[in-house]
Amino acid sequence: MTTSRPLTIALEEHYNDPLLVEHFTGLDAFRPPEIGKRLLDLGEIRLREMDEGGIDIQVLSHAGPTTQKLDPDTAVRMARQTNDRLAASIALAPDRLAGFAVLPTPAPEAAADELERCVIELGFKGAVVNGLTNGKFLDEKQFWPIFARAQKLDVPIYLHPALPSPAVAEVYYDGLGREFPELRGPVWGFTSETATQAIRMVLSGALAEYPDLKLILGHLGEALPFMLWRTDDLLSRPVCNGMTFSETFRRNFYLTTSGNFSDSALACSVTEMGIDHILFAVDWPFASNKAGTDWIKRSALSEADQAKVLGQTAKKLLRF
Repeated sequence: MTTSRPLTIALEEHYNDPLLVEHFTGLDAFRPPEIGKRLLDLGEIRLREMDEGGIDIQVLSHAGPTTQKLDPDTAVRMARQTNDRLAASIALAPDRLAGFAVLPTPAPEAAADELERCVIELGFKGAVVNGLTNGKFLDEKQFWPIFARAQKLDVPIYLHPALPSPAVAEVYYDGLGREFPELRGPVWGFTSETATQAIRMVLSGALAEYPDLKLILGHLGEALPFMLWRTDDLLSRPVCNGMTFSETFRRNFYLTTSGNFSDSALACSVTEMGIDHILFAVDWPFASNKAGTDWIKRSALSEADQAKVLGQTAKKLLRF
């Protein structure tokens, strides 16, 4: 790990567990063969491309879908096995790789226990949840034991997109979605559904109950920084323990740069959230490590703020 430049920690860097993905079909919609090859690689290719891009540490998270789409018993079994295999891979390069746990959210109490096991026993840095849990948003009260445990452990939960439900896809994306399948995924479907989840976390009372819960959104906040003023204006009242929507959002959420290397989006996010809530991520292998680090270096951020985004804030948040 080099010390001649700022420590660089990338927070949304994906992999696939071959046994877990056997439970799903149609994963190649946005994944050319070369992407699939990289998702399965936790060694030579990954580390080489990290070096080429100046990435010191990747925090690995399983690409969606994951256990959110399984029945409770299968989810519990596969989450534990997947997390154990990830821990074994991290142990081969512990100075370069870290992990976010897969959680069996269809069984919320078991998910809370698995989060604690992964943090305490395996050394993971938090957890990732990919989209809805069999059609249910994570803010529903049945899932609150997960939030209680994450707050107790002081680890973040990364709210990552997944494909919208078939019913939503049919109404919103049918027709155009056949010609442009990316529309229901990374172009808009991912953003729309994940932003909705974040909004619901604030309005549902979950963050009033767990005010110290730390949540992470990728892609520079799924467009929500752009909407904070308008959201406050139209809600026009406190929504969480006397706080406005934007105050709550700024308190509890961190945003990463994953797959959104936009100067204007970064400027908006920094203005709305403050530099201390912006974290670096690439979205590897769906985006290029070097493109991400080169973009930050060219950005209008000061050297001190670049250092915060690239690694200092993540080091503190994830307790490296």
